[in-house]
Amino acid sequence: MLTLLAIVVVAALIFDFINGFHDAANAIATVVSTGVLHVRTAVIIAGLFNFIGAIMGTAVAKTIAGDFTDAAMVTQTVVLSTLIGAIVWNLITWWYGIPSSSSHALIGGLCGAVVAHAGIDAFRWQKLTEKVLIPLVVSPIFGFFLAFSLMILLLWMVRRVRPPVVHRASRRMQLVSACFMALSHGSNDAQKSMGIITLALVTFAANGGTGLPAWVMPHAPGEVPYWVVVACALAIGFGTMGGGKRIIKTMGSKIIRITPLQGFAAETAGAGTILAASHFGIPLSTTHCINACIMGVGASKRLSAVRWGVAANMIIAWVLTIPATALVSGLTQLGLHALFGG
Repeated sequence: MLTLLAIVVVAALIFDFINGFHDAANAIATVVSTGVLHVRTAVIIAGLFNFIGAIMGTAVAKTIAGDFTDAAMVTQTVVLSTLIGAIVWNLITWWYGIPSSSSHALIGGLCGAVVAHAGIDAFRWQKLTEKVLIPLVVSPIFGFFLAFSLMILLLWMVRRVRPPVVHRASRRMQLVSACFMALSHGSNDAQKSMGIITLALVTFAANGGTGLPAWVMPHAPGEVPYWVVVACALAIGFGTMGGGKRIIKTMGSKIIRITPLQGFAAETAGAGTILAASHFGIPLSTTHCINACIMGVGASKRLSAVRWGVAANMIIAWVLTIPATALVSGLTQLGLHALFGG
């Protein structure tokens, strides 16, 4: 049992690392595409701010660890199957340059693994609706209109300023907004792996597991051990520093041709939306949010400025993420159950 727990923790950190380089584009696609920063400098800065954001709270981690199912319904193979499904989907979408949601991949994986192990009633579908499906629809819409409105406001404010002056000021402003976006990304996405590891630790204890030092285990319901926070923060930080050039290209140039002022508006609107979700413990898709904000600033210019065909392909991937990862994780759980009996 202890060996399987160790495998789960390693798999969660691998997922967190992959999440970092898969979602690096969320924070830096616009600042790279506008030429404000070189990609290597941008990913290092984003990685540092991802780390800072990740240690700011644990509300999202508590949601992942306790809201979707009871620990009594979970085994280590269920958690491992969840991670395998999410990792497989992340690697597929990364390879094809599709900015899908790591958050929804993880939650879809948990859904499929739990159902395969304990039946359809073992998963809390109401929580899925409240914490995932409603934000899946609301957050991109909110981000789109927030970015749209902010862009209109900025254009009105600089209407009498010479374009070269606006361009120079916008480049400086975008440095700040990119850091703000990276901070918000870490505050939400890193906590998902924290929640999965915490769920594995609670499951280990609930099934009679012993032999671990007291500092390793949660000491109260909903508590995330400090070593889990730091480990996940480091994993997503280093993962972000690993890059993600394929998705950066899709987000930064294929949706719209973005300017520094547009980049500032998109990142500011996206970061504000994500930080609000992190505060309320909602495992938001940072990918959905920033993409909707990029579309919002593009639409503020004219609707035809947004390449809606590329956007439609991304939306298809968003819709498929939860059922696809649920299927992969469910099948993986059946296979692991045959091997380990858990």
